[in-house]
Amino acid sequence: MNAPIIGLVGHGVTGSRVAAHLVAEGLRVAVYDPAPSVGVRSSLVRVDDAADLSQCDVVVLCHPTPHRALAERLLSDGTAVVSLGDDLTDLRAMLAMQGTAERHDAALVVGAGMSPGLSGLLAASLAEQVHTLDELHVALHGTAGPACARQHHDALGDAALGWHDGEWIEVPGGSGRDLVWFPEPIGAHDCYRAALGDPLLLHRSFPQAGRISARVSATRRDRLTARLPMLTPPHPTGDLGSVRVEARGANERGERVTVIAGAAGPTADLAAAVCAATALQVVQVGLPAGVFALGCRALDALDVLHHATRLGVHVQQFTGVARPTSW
Repeated sequence: MNAPIIGLVGHGVTGSRVAAHLVAEGLRVAVYDPAPSVGVRSSLVRVDDAADLSQCDVVVLCHPTPHRALAERLLSDGTAVVSLGDDLTDLRAMLAMQGTAERHDAALVVGAGMSPGLSGLLAASLAEQVHTLDELHVALHGTAGPACARQHHDALGDAALGWHDGEWIEVPGGSGRDLVWFPEPIGAHDCYRAALGDPLLLHRSFPQAGRISARVSATRRDRLTARLPMLTPPHPTGDLGSVRVEARGANERGERVTVIAGAAGPTADLAAAVCAATALQVVQVGLPAGVFALGCRALDALDVLHHATRLGVHVQQFTGVARPTSW
C-alpha cells in the first residue's frame, strides 16, 4: 500500500520544517511554492499550481495569509485541509466555511500552529485537570519568520478580541499590560492585548469557559509603532518563542484552582511540530466533514499533543503553590 501524499503550500521557515517532519514519518510530500525562501529537498515533489495538490490526502497551508480562498478551493474538490494561519479575519472567514466542508465531505482544521494551535492543545490538557473550567488566558512570545513577524506587528495595532461573561468584547490593541512568566529560557515579559485568534478558537472548543483572553509580548517601541510600517526588517529565520496557557476553575469541592502549562523553543520548530502532528492525525485517524480547531473533541487534542511532543515540543507545567506571606 502506498504511503499517503501530503500537499504543502509554502516552503518557508515553518513550511520547510513541516515537510521535514512528514518525510521523516515516511509520508510523500508534494510542494507548491513559486518562490520558496528555503531550498526544496530532492525528496519532495514540486508542482506548478496549487490546484495540482487537490489529489493529495491532506493539504497543509503554510504560506502567508489569507488562506480562505485556497482552502475553499481545495475543500470544493473534497480535499482535507490543515491551515497554519493565525490572522483573526482569515480565521473568522474559514470558520464560516462549515457548510462548504459538509457539502463536499471534507475537513478543515484551522489555527494549527503555535498560537493558535499549541495553545488549544495545552488548554485541552489543562481542562482535564479541573472539575469546572471557568477561564482560559493565553500569552505568546516570539515569531516564526518574516510573515509571522509582520502579522504580530499588525495584530498589536488592531482591536483585540476577548470573551467576557457571555459576550464578545473588543479592546484597543496594546492595552491590558500583564507581566507574564513564560517557560525557561524565555522568562518574564510584558504582554498586551492584540488581534489574536486564540479567543475565537478556544471559545469554539471550550464554550463552558466564561472568560478567554490572549496577549502577546511587546516592548514599548513595539506598541508605539504598531500602527506604522515595521521600522526594522524581521529576523529571516524567526526567534525563540513560547506559548503559555493558564486555566482557572474549581475542583470537586468547589475550591478555586489555577493550572498553567507552556512550551518554549524556536518558534518555527514549535509551530511546525504542531502542524505536522495535526496533518498526521488527519491522515491516520481521519475527521468527519466540517471545520475544526485544535482542542475540540472531534480532533483528539491529547493524541495530537502526544504526536507534537514526539516531534520535539517539550511541554512544561508550573507546579508551584501560592501561599500567603507576611508582606
